[in-house]
Amino acid sequence: MNMREARTMVKELRSTEGQAPDGLAEAIMAEVGLIDSWTEIDGPIGPLFVAWGADGITAAERSGDPVGFETEYELRHGRPIRRVLEMPAKLRAQVQARFEGERGKNPPLDLDTLTEFEQAVLRKTLEIPYGEVRPYSWVAREIGRPKAVRAVGSALAGNPITFVIPCHRVVRADGHIGNYGAGGPEAKREVLGLEGIDTRGLEQMAGSGVRYTGSDTTNIYCYPSCRHARRTNDRHEVRFHSAEEARDAGYRPCKVCRPLEGTPFAA
Repeated sequence: MNMREARTMVKELRSTEGQAPDGLAEAIMAEVGLIDSWTEIDGPIGPLFVAWGADGITAAERSGDPVGFETEYELRHGRPIRRVLEMPAKLRAQVQARFEGERGKNPPLDLDTLTEFEQAVLRKTLEIPYGEVRPYSWVAREIGRPKAVRAVGSALAGNPITFVIPCHRVVRADGHIGNYGAGGPEAKREVLGLEGIDTRGLEQMAGSGVRYTGSDTTNIYCYPSCRHARRTNDRHEVRFHSAEEARDAGYRPCKVCRPLEGTPFAA
């Protein structure tokens, strides 16, 4: 069914003297992208409002005022939205897999209301593995905009699909956790803790100026949360205050976490 046929069918259903089944017109409109849907699901640290349309998930935020959510959504996307009882099973399974760190295909995402730069930031953030963190400056470098660190922070602060796109895995270059639009630093620590990250340990390292850790058996240095770094035995762990210090000691950057090789920016 194409868009014109769908509109014609909806018009006929609305004008018919008979009584169409409840929700049929909305279901047809949703199928062809004329109306989006949303529901409430369990998130990592509390319930979430999640919305989606014909092209994928469009929004995910911590539960609040349903009317306010719908109003803001319609203003942002320019199309109506309806509340439904549950997500399509496949989409729900993909979202749950993201929350639990399972490997597999990401759920489809609709980021069309965002700029090309904002989309690049969020899609790169999707690549940060479960249970690991990267600095804002890493994201900026990875998308080819190394000086746009503050702009990266702004794009992440406006992330419309929180938790699914894990902006909580992006931290300050000095190693401190930083702020978080979905509940502040404490919420950020909580969701990172559920992923197995020792946020207190990371911030203690940050407080002592440590930015990277290496293994004296491989001569490779990583971000402290990198899965390879966490496998290093305490006896073989070497700590570095900068990439320059690591290189001067004869260490190479990890090819998995790709630590910054120059002096990181402030954000």
